[in-house]
Amino acid sequence: MPYLEESYEIIVVGAGHAGCEAALACARLGLETIVFTVSIDSIALMPCNPNIGGSSKGHLVRELDALGGEMGKNIDKTFIQSKMLNESKGPAVHSLRAQADKQDYSREMRRTLENTEHLTIRQAEVSEILVEDSRIKGVKTFSGAVYHAKAVILATGTYLRARCIYGDVSNPTGPNGLQAANHLTDSLIANGIEMFRFKTGTPARVDKRSIDFSKMAEQPGDERIVPFSFSTDPRSLQKEQVSCWLTYTNSETHQIIRENIDRSPLFSGAIEGTGPRYCPSIEDKVVKFPDKERHQVFIEPEGLYTNEMYLSGMSSSLPEDVQYRMYRTVPGLEQVKIVRNAYAIEYDCINSLQLKPTLEFKKIKGLFSGGQFNGSSGYEEAAVQGFMAGVNASMQVLGRNAFVLDRSQAYIGVLIDDLVTKENHEPYRMMTSRAEYRLLLRQDNADLRLREIGYEIGLVNENDYHYVKEKEQLIEKEIQRVEKTQIGANPKVQQFLEDHGSTLLKTGATLAELVRRPELDYFMLTEIDENRPDLSDDVAEQVNISIKYEGYLRRQKQQVAQFKKLESKKLDMDFDYSKVGSLRKEAVQKLNLYKPASIGQASRISGVSPADISVLLVYLERVRREG
Repeated sequence: MPYLEESYEIIVVGAGHAGCEAALACARLGLETIVFTVSIDSIALMPCNPNIGGSSKGHLVRELDALGGEMGKNIDKTFIQSKMLNESKGPAVHSLRAQADKQDYSREMRRTLENTEHLTIRQAEVSEILVEDSRIKGVKTFSGAVYHAKAVILATGTYLRARCIYGDVSNPTGPNGLQAANHLTDSLIANGIEMFRFKTGTPARVDKRSIDFSKMAEQPGDERIVPFSFSTDPRSLQKEQVSCWLTYTNSETHQIIRENIDRSPLFSGAIEGTGPRYCPSIEDKVVKFPDKERHQVFIEPEGLYTNEMYLSGMSSSLPEDVQYRMYRTVPGLEQVKIVRNAYAIEYDCINSLQLKPTLEFKKIKGLFSGGQFNGSSGYEEAAVQGFMAGVNASMQVLGRNAFVLDRSQAYIGVLIDDLVTKENHEPYRMMTSRAEYRLLLRQDNADLRLREIGYEIGLVNENDYHYVKEKEQLIEKEIQRVEKTQIGANPKVQQFLEDHGSTLLKTGATLAELVRRPELDYFMLTEIDENRPDLSDDVAEQVNISIKYEGYLRRQKQQVAQFKKLESKKLDMDFDYSKVGSLRKEAVQKLNLYKPASIGQASRISGVSPADISVLLVYLERVRREG
C-alpha cells in the first residue's frame, strides 16, 4: 500500500512554546519548515500557569526577544496584567511578569505561525524518527506518512506517554485532557536515546463567582507598564489591568493534607516520575516544611473570556474530595467551586547530557531537541531552547557556523550549559542564583547584549538593530556628561541634598559622584541637573545602573575575562581521555561520557575536580608544543 511521502528542509515535532519558536526561527531564515502537533487547537497552549515571565524567567523572555524570538511580542499583545518583580532589590534580580489571557495568547501565536512564509502546520502524531548511518533522514507519522528532512527538532513537551493523575484516577492523556503521544518513545529508545520519566503538576481552576475576594489582598498591576519586547512601543501598552489576589493556607489546610497524604500518588508510589524541587505541590510543601504555618496562594485570572481562576501555589495530585476540603479552608475559598481538578502529569523526556551545546544529539547528526522534552520546566525555558535548536538546525542546513551562547553572555547560555553539562535528576528550572554574572546579565540590558547577534543571525530587522546602536551611543554620551559635570555647593544643591537625607557638600562634586550615593540616583538629580537631555526611560535606566554600580560591573567583567580564557580552550569531542595520564578514573569516565566542548565546560562536570582540569591544561599545552 502506498503511503504519503513529502520533503521539507526542517521538521519540528510539537507546537508548544519550544516548537513555535523553533519553527518560526527556521521559517524566518528562509527554510521550508513543517511543524507537527497532535492538535492545532493546542498551539502555544498554556496548560499550567496563566503568565509569562517572573523571577529569572523574565530575563529569558527578554533575551529571546532581543535575538528575534516571538514570545515577548506575543505576551505584549495578550497580557491582562503586568508587574515588575523584585523592584525593592537590586537591578540584577528585577524580573518582568505578565498575566496572559490564555486563549488570546494561543490564538495570537497560531495566527503568527499560520501567516509566516515557508511554514506549514500539520496536525498528526509523529511515531518514528528515521535514521540512517547515525544521521536523521526524517520522521514517520502514526498514519504511515513519511516526511523527509535535513534536520529534525523534537519539542514534544509533556506529551510523550503522558498520564494525568490525581488520587486513584490515572488518565492516559496529555495536559488539559488532550491526546498523548504514545508511540515516539519506542523509536527514540531503539535509536539509542536515553529516556527519563519526569512529572509536573498544576492546581485546580475554580469559578470566580464562588470566591469571596473581600478576604484576600488585592494585587494590582504596575502603573507604568514595561513591555517584554524591545520592539513594542511602551505607550501602546498603557491600559486598564485585571487584578490578582493573595490569600494563604492555614493549619486546618495542612491538617487535612497530612491526614490524607497516603492517598496522594506522590507519596503512595503511584507516580514514578521525578517532580520539580522548586515548584512543589502543596502536599510536598506541607511534608517538607512542617513548621511553616502558612503558604501563599495567588488567585490569578485565566483570561478576560472566562470566570476560571488559577490557584497558584496549590498544585496537587490529591483525590478530588480532598481537594475540595483543603481548598475550602483557605480564606475567601470557603464556598469555592472547582471547574478543573488539580492533577500531576507524568511524561517521558531525555537525559539532556546526550546533547551538544547546540542542542543537537551527539549520536545522531541533524537531530535537535528543545523544551520540556530536554528535562526542563516552564514555558520560558522551553521557548528559548526551541529558538536555539531552531537556529542551530537552520545554521547546519544553511552551512553556517553553529550558534552557542556562553554563561557570560545570557541566561539562555546558563540554562543550556546546565542542561548539557550537569546531571539533572528533576525538571530544571531557571533561577537568578544559577547565573554567576547576573549583574551583567540583567533583563533591562538584554537588547544591548544580544540584539546585534540576532541581527547577524538574520532574525532582527534593520530598524531594531539601528535603534539599539543609537541607544548605545546615547547611553555612552550621557554617562560621559554625568561623569564630567561638576555641581557646586550652592544653596539649591544643599537644600536638595538635605531634603533627600544626603550629606551636604563641602566642595564641588560631579553628578556621577552624587548618583553613586546610596540614597540618590540619576532620576532624582533632575532637580539640580540643569543641562540634562530629554532621554527615554530605557536609556536613562542604563545610565543610572552603569554609573551607580560601576565598581561592581567592572569587577564582574574581570571575572568574565577569566571565564572566557577557559571557554576558549576547545576540546576534541571525539577525544579518548584515558590517554591522559594522571587523570582520576572518575574524571576519565565522566569526560568520555559527556565529551565536553571546552575546558570551561569540562570544569563544570560533576566528578571532574580542579586538579583534573590542571592535568588537562598541562596535557593540552604539551600537545600544542609538540604539535
